[in-house]
Amino acid sequence: MSRRRIGFWYRLAAVIAKPPLVVLFKRDWQGMEHIPEDGGFITAVNHNSYLDPLSYAHFQYNSGRVPRFLAKAGLFKAPFVGMMLRGTGQIPVYRESTDAIGAFRAAVDAIERGECVAFYPEGTLTRDPDHWPMQGKTGAARVALLTKAPVIPVAQWGANQAMPPYAEEWPRLFPRKTLHVKAGPPVDLSAYYGVEPTAEVLRAATDQIMAAVTELLSEIRGEPAPDEPYDHRTARAEQRRKAQKRAATAGNAREREQEESK
Repeated sequence: MSRRRIGFWYRLAAVIAKPPLVVLFKRDWQGMEHIPEDGGFITAVNHNSYLDPLSYAHFQYNSGRVPRFLAKAGLFKAPFVGMMLRGTGQIPVYRESTDAIGAFRAAVDAIERGECVAFYPEGTLTRDPDHWPMQGKTGAARVALLTKAPVIPVAQWGANQAMPPYAEEWPRLFPRKTLHVKAGPPVDLSAYYGVEPTAEVLRAATDQIMAAVTELLSEIRGEPAPDEPYDHRTARAEQRRKAQKRAATAGNAREREQEESK
């Protein structure tokens, strides 16, 4: 996609969204030179606030290469939302697909047409207590290895300070927060080209992508990242184990009380 073909609907969305962003937030944008001028590519972005898509889209819109986001296919059926999603060229994801790459076929097609497709590899807002990126899902790596398109890591910070994830706190718009967005050089995944995309290969490529995103975020925050990314599934399993242990302990205590009362 060239810099000229932003299109009416994307420009309309920018006219609506940019003024509030400019008024309510300061901006610290870095690394825009890493956004390719031509050809299809992927961006891998961390996710720590519901405002993230606006913050990141503003950054990339100003680069001249608009992102195409992956969105649940059901959203395209909503009257106004669906019209805007279709008009701005967003990409429906059919999660019910039984073919792993089939769920991202539209993303592959967009990249092959020379467009940018933006992935949030974490798949959801981070659950990390300190808002660091979690372990990523393998969709972005799968598409990257199939298309051999450049993968540009992007880190963002600041939107979470205005609107923390999962309604941890009320939105805090004032004093004005700074939206930090930093793009890095392409992640070198050439070692995985031509290799069978096994689960191990996809995990290794995904971890490499997430490491690049996390490194950029560490630079923005000016502090070291955790040694290992937060694994939400492992954390949930540990929480269930602790809950079961507490329940068992409480049950044993009740049994002892019943025995003692006899």
